[in-house]
Parts: sequence; structure tokens; C-alpha cells
Amino acid sequence: MTRRKEFDQGLAELQTLLVTMGEQTETVLNDAIQALDQQDISSADQIIKNDLDINELEEKIMKIGTKLIATQQPVAKDLRKILVAFKISSDLERMADLAVDIAEVVLQMEEQKLMQVSRADILRLGEITKKMIHDSIQAYLHENVDLAYKMARDDDQVDHLYSQIIRELVSYIVEKPYEMNQILMLAFVCRYIERIADHATNIGENVVFLVNGHRPELNP
Repeated sequence: MTRRKEFDQGLAELQTLLVTMGEQTETVLNDAIQALDQQDISSADQIIKNDLDINELEEKIMKIGTKLIATQQPVAKDLRKILVAFKISSDLERMADLAVDIAEVVLQMEEQKLMQVSRADILRLGEITKKMIHDSIQAYLHENVDLAYKMARDDDQVDHLYSQIIRELVSYIVEKPYEMNQILMLAFVCRYIERIADHATNIGENVVFLVNGHRPELNP
């Protein structure tokens, strides 16, 4: 087998693992938000227990990429493909950790009845962010720079909605101060989702770097 063929096979394996990691991250965010909405303790507990699965994928990506660099000594775009794989896997792993943080909030709420204030907006925030995860991986898979730049516009939408929700939650403190604990926990959930969107935007930046050799600032 030629060195080039070995290298291409290694890159293909990296890509497959990243796509799988992206799909699992998208799923865990969806499940965490559903667990919050339904106050499903069992589902939240399972999300936390499954966290190691995504960590193991990141470890595999690091192992394969490191071996490719050591044995193939890639340069230019070939090297960028491996470096970007490292960066994307790190962002996905952090996204999954933040989704686990949402699941932990569900456990802390101990099946409290979820307040209706901002509920629809929080679910919307989750849907936009979940789509960003999907689109960021598609941008990577197809080296689609236009889709990568779309991450910035989507992130602006997330930031705007996040600020709106926080204002609503703060105003609700005056009306129902006895709900302070849940209000704070919902604010944390929104912050976790907003951070996930930031990581999806990071993936968009790395896709542009992969294709063009420079990294734009999509998340100032």
C-alpha cells in the first residue's frame, strides 16, 4: 500500500469519526432539552452515564491524527485536515459536556413542575443550536465555506434570543421570587445552550481555515 493511500484512508477514518461524533452530540443536546422540558429524571441520568462515549471518540481521533502526522509528515492542506479534525473534535466534546450540564440541572430540579415563562423560547434556542451543530458538521464534510459563514448569522440569532430570555427570567423574579431557584437554573441552561452555539461557530471558523488557509473571526 502506498503512503498516499494509507494517508487517505486515515483521513477518511477521521472524517467518519467526526461525523459520528457530531451526530451523537446533536442527539445528546436534543435529549437533554427534552429531558428538561419533560422533567425526565431517568433520561437525564442516562445522558450523564453515556458521556464517556463521545470522549472515547475524541480520543480515537487524536490517536489516528497523531499517528498520521508522525508517519506521513503531511504539509499544507493535508496537515490542516488533521489539525482541523483535532479542533472540531475538541469543540464537539465540549458541546457534549455542556449538554450533560443541562441534564445535571434536570436532576437538580428534582421533577419540579417547569415554569411556562420563556419555555417556548428556550426550546427554540435549543432547536436553532441543534441545527447549528448539524450544519457545522455538514460544512466540514463538504468543505462548504458558505455554510461555515452561516454559523456567524445563526450565532447572532442565538445571542439575541438568549438575551431576550434572560431579560424575561429576570423580570419574573419580581413576580414570583419564590421561584428564584428554578429561574436561576433555567438561566444556566440557556447559558449552556448559548455556549454550544459558540462552539458550533468555532467549527465554522475551522472549516474556512481548512479550505482557505486562514481563520476568520466568526464569533467576536
